[in-house]
Amino acid sequence: MPRPPRCRKICSYPDFWAFAPEGEEPKDTLTLSLDEFETLRQIDYEGLTQEACAARMGVARTTVTAIYDAARRKLTTALVKGARVVISGGNYELLGQSDAANLAAKGENTMRIATTHKNGEIFAHFGHSEEFKIYDVENGAIMRSEVVGTNGQGHGALAGFLREANVDKLICGGIGGGAVAALKEAGVEIYAGANGSANEAVDALLAGKLEQLDTANCDHHGHGHSCGHHHHEGEGHSCGAHEHGEHTDGAKMRWRNGN
Repeated sequence: MPRPPRCRKICSYPDFWAFAPEGEEPKDTLTLSLDEFETLRQIDYEGLTQEACAARMGVARTTVTAIYDAARRKLTTALVKGARVVISGGNYELLGQSDAANLAAKGENTMRIATTHKNGEIFAHFGHSEEFKIYDVENGAIMRSEVVGTNGQGHGALAGFLREANVDKLICGGIGGGAVAALKEAGVEIYAGANGSANEAVDALLAGKLEQLDTANCDHHGHGHSCGHHHHEGEGHSCGAHEHGEHTDGAKMRWRNGN
């Protein structure tokens, strides 16, 4: 019986998860695994040798060579045929984030919830979060909570932080498509479009009154938009305004049952 392949160590999740040719809908989609992406990042972007890359990833040089060749073949095929490229999956181990590793051990029957956080409130932009508030819940009750610094830059690093922290659910304000992809890869359920008190948002989730929103609701490439700000009755502000006045909903706290 063949031995299972050794996990390849990767430094962080990417910030961009899908690429497509401009001008027409691609007919094919190619999947680039995260370990394939990592070899390209280290060898072609950072300029490391295959030996150095192998040492970082904790595998043999011949393994890196095989991964690298497969990754380049996929990218070349996509360039020639105009295929869409999606980064997903693979046989990998995410390297640790020091602050996440300092969290208390998660119990076997514990649900761990994180919120983007600043001054007791839900921070508006996931990708710029400098801290999370972490809640450990057992039997429907919050047993402990603490605020932790993220020590990360970009949503790929933040998603990796939450994965290592063993977070099950994230409550946040505005979030983009790349962050959604990273969090889904990390196995984190997303409750986006929230604002206001972090404690009240967690209470709402535990009471079944916080609607799950796990799609992008924020595009920071537009102009004049707001994201995750407080909602006032009668105002139609939004998250992710585009240049031509188009808006996507999601800036206010979303509640079930009309609350």
